[in-house]
Amino acid sequence: MTMEIARGLLSVWIAVTVLSFNSRNVNGRTHFHKPKSSSSNNQTPVSQPPANSPYSPPDSSGSNDSSPGDCIFDVRSFGAVGDEDTDDTAAFRSAWTAACAVESGTLLVPSDYVFTITSLIFSGPCQPNIVFQVDGVLMAPDGPDCWPDTDSKHQWLVFYRVDGMTLTGSGSIDGNGEKWWDLPCKPHRGPNGSTLPGPCDSPALIRFFLSSNLIVSSLKIKNSPQFHVKFDVCEGVQIENLSIDSPALSPNTDGIHVENTKAVGIYNSIIANGDDCISIGTGCSDVDIENVTCEHSHGISVGSLGVHNSQACVANITVRNAVIRNSDNGLRIKTWQGGMGAVTGLSFDTVFMENVRNCIIIDQYYCLTKGCTNQTAAVFVSDVSYTNIKGTYDVRSPPIHFACSDTVPCTNITMSEVELLPSEGEMVDDPFCWNAYGVLETLTIPPITCLQDGSPQVISEISTFGC
Repeated sequence: MTMEIARGLLSVWIAVTVLSFNSRNVNGRTHFHKPKSSSSNNQTPVSQPPANSPYSPPDSSGSNDSSPGDCIFDVRSFGAVGDEDTDDTAAFRSAWTAACAVESGTLLVPSDYVFTITSLIFSGPCQPNIVFQVDGVLMAPDGPDCWPDTDSKHQWLVFYRVDGMTLTGSGSIDGNGEKWWDLPCKPHRGPNGSTLPGPCDSPALIRFFLSSNLIVSSLKIKNSPQFHVKFDVCEGVQIENLSIDSPALSPNTDGIHVENTKAVGIYNSIIANGDDCISIGTGCSDVDIENVTCEHSHGISVGSLGVHNSQACVANITVRNAVIRNSDNGLRIKTWQGGMGAVTGLSFDTVFMENVRNCIIIDQYYCLTKGCTNQTAAVFVSDVSYTNIKGTYDVRSPPIHFACSDTVPCTNITMSEVELLPSEGEMVDDPFCWNAYGVLETLTIPPITCLQDGSPQVISEISTFGC
């Protein structure tokens, strides 16, 4: 196939795909819209997940039995000023205590105010259907020098042991992260991407811990010092219509991170940041991602897994109808040598790439220094499918890279309708494969000749992967 014909076919595919996404472009970004459920109160309605989503929203029947004003706790009524300079932490703590104590309580951050608070843990359990509604601006302190010495530098807003909670609103949550990014220990501060001596702890902006049946929707979240939204040991999470925004060079600013978390739906969101757009850590299963746009990030990543010879288990991850632009990586699975466990049941379906390095990558030699040594143990990677993956790549790296363990090969990789062309320059005709087994259901662009047929004998000799 000539380059001109390939580019022509790709253009037709892009046009059809954009129409099928039912998207519209606003300020240069693609916004996806799904039908939204009706709502009889003033809260932002939350879209329902697709029918095949692993997430089931909490039962909210009866939540409107009282009048809308009965259970709304405006933080100003508890002493919050909202002038950006005043520390409103105590008022937020009191408002949360009051809202947590009643059924269908709403903590309201009103519009037209900027509330600055320090690190705070919002603890449950609470009465059912608590809502944290941000219609104004909620802001973190301005960098490390303004961070109280008594506060943890690992997290800012923590929701702990809450069930059936909604975090929503028409406002924004601002992490004030610039001074954290400029700490000398950050990777881009030293010469040639090195680091310099100095303190390195930076807080995650929003963290849910040991919580369940959560909805996070409609907010603008920006400028986090580190991860923007993080879920640890949670179950039943729906994320909908989020806008996450940080500069491309903001270090470690993962958009959404899930770890030891099950039954997650991430829908209709736009993430522009300086690290993984979405990162999926160990202990995750049944994660459904649809209609997500990633800008200038490190793409959608599973891992890194198996660090320090640990066991990692990840299963049933689905990515559909996604767009990844100007990113260092596209769809990535990364594991450390010496790890244990398994990554199985991953499906990437209908993903458009634009100027992306490492569009499709499995890296079982993930390492952050040059001193990593070869180890025989590895996290088993199997049952990974790539369907309808099209777009353009940065020619500095091969668009397809399967670097699998010497001793534990990757198996059952399936590729169909994969067509990737250079964004500029000559096509890279040599995708990389090492100890990777699978099948090509259609011809690919560029052609892949290194994927091995069948199943390696070594797999049948391994009794268990611990998952």
